[in-house]
Amino acid sequence: MSTTQSERLRELLEPLVASQGLDLEEITVDSVGRKRVLSVVVDSDTGADLDQIADVSRALSAKLDETDAMGEGEYTLEVGTPGAERALTEHRHYVRAVDRLVRFQLTEGRDELVARILEVDDEGLGLEVPGVKGRKATARRLAFGDIDKARVQVEFNRKDKSDKHDDNDKRDDNDENEKEEEA
Repeated sequence: MSTTQSERLRELLEPLVASQGLDLEEITVDSVGRKRVLSVVVDSDTGADLDQIADVSRALSAKLDETDAMGEGEYTLEVGTPGAERALTEHRHYVRAVDRLVRFQLTEGRDELVARILEVDDEGLGLEVPGVKGRKATARRLAFGDIDKARVQVEFNRKDKSDKHDDNDKRDDNDENEKEEEA
């Protein structure tokens, strides 16, 4: 896809996406055999549900049908949200990734760092670097200028903060039951 077509599509579609309360994150046009696939990725600070995706898809489809932005050939429109392991490229992406584990590719020495984002400001990030082999986690500050690439990591075995409270509540309940049985 030429840069001019990408720019035209973004200019055409971004206001429609914004009118739905979403951010236009990415536009790609891929050829699949004789057909083309226009993929539009949208998101917001609170995420996007299926109803919002359907609404924005209908609005984009109608707008594309009334213009020649995609040319004469057939194409398929796909509208979705970023994947679980999304790349972080904009300030708003980092804000949305607070409390998530992220793999950073650093500009200095091409080092990698895996850490949890605790806070985001205009200059950079406050991170928690997990401890290794039983060691405690450590705090670290990372400036945006020190980040080459960043990608959210999927966590399958992370205990949610609310789970910890539930475990404590269960322990407290068990302690009370034991006290009642002793009396």
